[in-house]
Amino acid sequence: MEEKNIASRPPVEPSGAAGAAEKPASKPKWPIPAIAAGAVVVLVAAGFAGWHAYTARELDAAKTACAEAADTLRGKANDYNALVNGDAKTASETTPKQVRDAKAVDALKAALKATAPEYEGCTADSKDGLDAAAAKLGQQAEWYESHEKTLTGAVKAVETSKLDKTVDDANALLKSSDGQVQDDKTRDALSGAIKARDADAIAKAVKQVNDSVAAKKKADEEARAQAEAAAQAAAAQAAQSQASGGYTGGYSGYTGYTGGGRGGSNGGGQPAYTPPAAPQPTPAPSGGDDEYETISWCGTLGSDPARC
Repeated sequence: MEEKNIASRPPVEPSGAAGAAEKPASKPKWPIPAIAAGAVVVLVAAGFAGWHAYTARELDAAKTACAEAADTLRGKANDYNALVNGDAKTASETTPKQVRDAKAVDALKAALKATAPEYEGCTADSKDGLDAAAAKLGQQAEWYESHEKTLTGAVKAVETSKLDKTVDDANALLKSSDGQVQDDKTRDALSGAIKARDADAIAKAVKQVNDSVAAKKKADEEARAQAEAAAQAAAAQAAQSQASGGYTGGYSGYTGYTGGGRGGSNGGGQPAYTPPAAPQPTPAPSGGDDEYETISWCGTLGSDPARC
């Protein structure tokens, strides 16, 4: 009976140092919040670093895009300026009288008056500023491209109209020089240049035709002068021959005074007038075709002669 009572008793906790040695030690509760706070700090730092890296990449990309836009703009501007200072400048020196259509010259002058945009570059520090600068540079590049096309068309219109006028003038010269050149080959060369619409060849052929026209004109003038001189010489010779010619018969019968005591005197100390001798009979031809009649003419000075 006693053994059952001992078995049914509840266990008794030890007291004193023995009990304290048998209880397990309790764990501190502060490391959990500290670890959480540290993790948050790490995450924040990582996020900041990631955001900074992202913005840096975005800024670099914006800078690159703006630089590329600036390069494109410079290329377009250089092409436009080369046209303005080259072919456009040469074409602008053309006068309305040198072209078939004067409106082409006016259109070119108007195109050259366009004001080019002012280059600003990529001076912004932020992504948004660089993006705005790149967009503006792109618009300026489009301006240069479109105006280059317009100016190119205006230059070509002037050059075409000038060539048309050159061809027109050459055709007029080809027509007017027909039969007026010393060498017809020059006109053939001009005709070929006109068909080819070659301005340089036309200019060369035009000079050759004009020189040939001048040469023929000079030759014609010299020939005309020689002919006139010959005609004048012939006329002078004819006049001289006529002046030294006339009738060949002589006067007979007037002997004038004989002086001295011959023929007497009229009382005034002047010699007496001796009447002309009687006309001599004209011998008849003795026959034959080779003999001619001898004719004598008589008369006084100052009157027409008469046959004796």
